[in-house]
Amino acid sequence: MSEAVAHHTHPEEHVAHQFHDAQQQYDSSTLGMWLFLLTEIMFFGGMFGAYAVYRVWYPEAFKLAASTTNVPLGAFNTVVLIVSSLTMALAVQSAQLGKKNRLVLMLILTMVFGAAFLGVKGIEYTEKWHHHHVPGLNWQWEGEGPREVQILFCLYFAMTGMHAIHMVVGLGIMLWLLINARRGEYTASYYNPVEISGLYWHFVDIVWIFLFPLLYLI
Repeated sequence: MSEAVAHHTHPEEHVAHQFHDAQQQYDSSTLGMWLFLLTEIMFFGGMFGAYAVYRVWYPEAFKLAASTTNVPLGAFNTVVLIVSSLTMALAVQSAQLGKKNRLVLMLILTMVFGAAFLGVKGIEYTEKWHHHHVPGLNWQWEGEGPREVQILFCLYFAMTGMHAIHMVVGLGIMLWLLINARRGEYTASYYNPVEISGLYWHFVDIVWIFLFPLLYLI
C-alpha cells in the first residue's frame, strides 16, 4: 500500500471530532507543524541576525571568544544529532510499515542520542562556569576587549540554551510517542503523530548544524 493510500485509510477512531475525516486531520496536522516550524525559523533567525551584525562589528573579539569553545565536544554533538536524525527517520519508516518493535527501538535510540547531546552540552556549560565565561553570573576576561567578547558569550548561551530547551521538548515528545508505540497505537494505516514529530526533531537537528560552525569554527 502506498503512503498516499495509507493516509486515506487512517482508522476513524483516531479522527478528532473537529475534523470531517482522517485525510483532513492528516493534512491539518501536517500543515500545522510546518507553520509552527516557520515561526521557529523566524525566532532563531532573529538570533542568527544578531550574531551576524555583532560579528561584523567586532570580528577580532569574536575570534578570541570562539577560540575558547570546545571544538571536539561540539563536533561530537554534531555527529550525535546527525545519527539521531537517522534513527528518527527509521522510526517514521517503521511506523509506516507497521513494525512496532523496530519503532520502539528507534524511538529509544533517538532519545538516547538526544540525552547524550544534552549531557555533553552540560559538560560544556560546566567548563564555561569554571573558566568564568558566564556573562552576568560568573564573568571574568583577562584578554582584550572584555565587553565585546562578552557579547559573543551572551549569544552563545542564548542560542545554545534555546536549542537545548527545544531538545528537552523533543525528548518529551519522543517519550509520549514511545508510550503510545508500546501500546500499539501506531500502525501502517495510522502513523501521522510519528511523522510530524519527526519533522520537529529534524528541525532541531538542522538548527544545530548552523550553530556549530558559527559558534565553534568560524
